[in-house]
Amino acid sequence: MRNLLDSTDLTVQEIDELIALALDIAAKPEKYREALKYKKLATLFYEPSTRTRISFTAAMMELGGNVLGFSDANSSSVNKGETVADTVRVVENFADIIAMRHNKDGAPYEAVQYSKVPIINAGDGGHNHPTQTLTDLLTIFREKATFNGLTIGFCGDLKFGRTVHSLTKALGRYKNVKFVFISPNELKIPAYLKNEVCDKSNCNYLETNSLEEVIPTLDALYMTRVQKERFDTEEEYNRLKDSFILDAEKLKTAKKDMLILHPLPRINEITQEVDNDARACYFKQVQNGKYIRMALIYTLLKWKDEGQKPLAADYKVVEGEKCANPRCISSIENVKPLQKVSENGQKRCYYCDYSN
Repeated sequence: MRNLLDSTDLTVQEIDELIALALDIAAKPEKYREALKYKKLATLFYEPSTRTRISFTAAMMELGGNVLGFSDANSSSVNKGETVADTVRVVENFADIIAMRHNKDGAPYEAVQYSKVPIINAGDGGHNHPTQTLTDLLTIFREKATFNGLTIGFCGDLKFGRTVHSLTKALGRYKNVKFVFISPNELKIPAYLKNEVCDKSNCNYLETNSLEEVIPTLDALYMTRVQKERFDTEEEYNRLKDSFILDAEKLKTAKKDMLILHPLPRINEITQEVDNDARACYFKQVQNGKYIRMALIYTLLKWKDEGQKPLAADYKVVEGEKCANPRCISSIENVKPLQKVSENGQKRCYYCDYSN
């Protein structure tokens, strides 16, 4: 059964097909109004969300389906101590597909070990956010008509920014893509991502702490907020929260057709004066998120009916030591300790990709 936990759970061809389907849905919504009549989506949101949860709800409803679930874990049996595994085994009796958001890295990876219906990762801690990646890809494609040869800048919190992690993995599989990682030293992109994506595919990348120096070279600038909920201390958050602020002055040296992207919500990392700039695409991303999630839900349920199996992973999974990452799902639930072993022998936690 096919799930979506990571952007690499889809081939490049499958991503291109999802984008084509989303474009058709946007152009001919009436064609899909009863495509999933009598089907049900469960939204299990253990972490607060506005855009993603509403986007999934709107997507399923516009396909003719129904939605159930919870938007606050405290109002569910989770508050009584129920595990992810047990929640999924209960909910699968009422739903055809599940979208899960969790504050701990790797929770959806636990869920798929028990679920009999497809699981969509709607964001797990600071780890991955593949449906936001599909949203970002659709937005870039609608504006640029290609991914090949683009220079993409990621700015802000690249350490905990799950949207950055997922999009880097996805774009790294296209031709001649260059990444520019802009962050303070404390929030740099994880080393495993550079090794897996950039080194493996031989794509070029640059790390810098100066937005002003690199903005003239960018085809797209992906801004992110510094996420207070990911920090261990408020002092550390306050020290880094205003590291980068995009305003009209900084945009003067940017390309006239550079895309300005943001997964939202923003705090102050993009000033409101930028909203009126023709290059600002972050509210277009919201609309595109609905179309691509419609395409994804439709496709995963179609694949389930066809009995499609998951793609073969480029790593082995073995039993190992308990993960030392305090943000991993294993820190609060008694999951089987598993590790990914890559081709070069490197071991990482199966759930959160942490390397001891």
